[in-house]
Amino acid sequence: MAVSEELAANMRGGWADTELRDLEPLPQAAESAARRAALSARFPGERLVIPAGNLKTRSNDTEYRFRPATEYAHLTGDDSEDGVLVLEPSADGGHEAVLHLLPRSDRENGEFWLDGQGELWVGRRYSLKENERRLGLPCRDVRRVAGELTAADGPVRLVRGHDRGLQEALAPQLDEERDEELRVFLSELRLVKDAFEVGELQKAVDSTVRGFEDVVRVLDRAEATSERYVEGTFFLRARVEGNDVGYGSICAAGPHATTLHWVRNDGPVRAGELLLLDAGVETHTLYTADVTRTLPVNGRFTDLQRRIYDAVYDAQEAGIAAVRPGAKYRDFHDAAQRVLTERLVEWGLVEGPVERVLELGLQRRWTLHGTGHMLGMDVHDCAVARTETYVDGTLEPGMCLTVEPGLYFQADDLTVPQEYRGIGVRIEDDILVTEDGSRNLSAALPRASADVESWMARLRS
Repeated sequence: MAVSEELAANMRGGWADTELRDLEPLPQAAESAARRAALSARFPGERLVIPAGNLKTRSNDTEYRFRPATEYAHLTGDDSEDGVLVLEPSADGGHEAVLHLLPRSDRENGEFWLDGQGELWVGRRYSLKENERRLGLPCRDVRRVAGELTAADGPVRLVRGHDRGLQEALAPQLDEERDEELRVFLSELRLVKDAFEVGELQKAVDSTVRGFEDVVRVLDRAEATSERYVEGTFFLRARVEGNDVGYGSICAAGPHATTLHWVRNDGPVRAGELLLLDAGVETHTLYTADVTRTLPVNGRFTDLQRRIYDAVYDAQEAGIAAVRPGAKYRDFHDAAQRVLTERLVEWGLVEGPVERVLELGLQRRWTLHGTGHMLGMDVHDCAVARTETYVDGTLEPGMCLTVEPGLYFQADDLTVPQEYRGIGVRIEDDILVTEDGSRNLSAALPRASADVESWMARLRS
């Protein structure tokens, strides 16, 4: 649509000064600076480039809600699209950290109202000066960063996969193996959480607990509709508290509970069956909970459901007991798997002895997955850490992980009695390694079968 000079002139003027001059630094600004210092010490003399990523098209001219790359958010606290953090090597062997961001929309050239990403379309951005106050970093216009980086001399490392345009511009200067070293280091930097991170994880868990309570209160409405009602109820809790969900909620009723990542959430919710709800709120600072409870839809377990549930509960108890500083990361998985195997042998579903079953891994037909994973800004946090520092590593205070054993009897599994088929149970909690043991961040949600029934009765009364 053509724009007259008169309209363009009119739109350029008459706007109040809205610069925010009293902004306080983000609560995590000091922690973000400490993380950047650790990064600087690991790669002295090298230029380091960590992009936030760009908007991704959902369909035609609409985009997905933006979520910055974890590495970028962890080092800056910023959540805006197109940002690029650059650690520029300095003469003393350290680095100067500079954040490259989109400035506010230009009122002179009309982009603030003519561009689809202008402020009148998508909302006001912070100015570069405002962001300097918020983030504790010098900020420059990101639209010049590619040219500046390609003109610079010296080795460069880039976190790949988030900003295609920047990656293509820097391609002649990059080495894939060196870039992977950077990505691995940043993943391992998140293994041990600082005090701010622990606090944010607790907030995420607390909101998740409230979401589970909301679901229990409306299970009768879910019965009248579908699993979608469960999903929508939990999502509402996340959004009204200013947050999001950290991953697609698994709202698996009846035999859907035996599908580990059931996210279609379109099936019926029936009294007499179980609902496996695996969901987590992600805070606006991008820390996520990851909690699972398996609930009897009508509030009472049948005898067989209780037997299976109690076996998973006992396995989780053994797993949580194995989480402590100095323990091997694999210990909690091994402890939980042993308990589940003992029950499977006891029930006659697999031929013992237990040691034989464990050695051959025969229990995995019904246990399927590992017993947990690191938790933080990603639901499966630190995923590219080296094997020797993660799954073959040792637990330290400040690490946060899930403990989530399960038993799953598929609806078409002819190796188990008919009454077992279609029953899936998982119990998952978020466990912080402390100086003298561990703390269950999600302990406010009941776990023992009798406590689950009492809790559900209280919420539905």
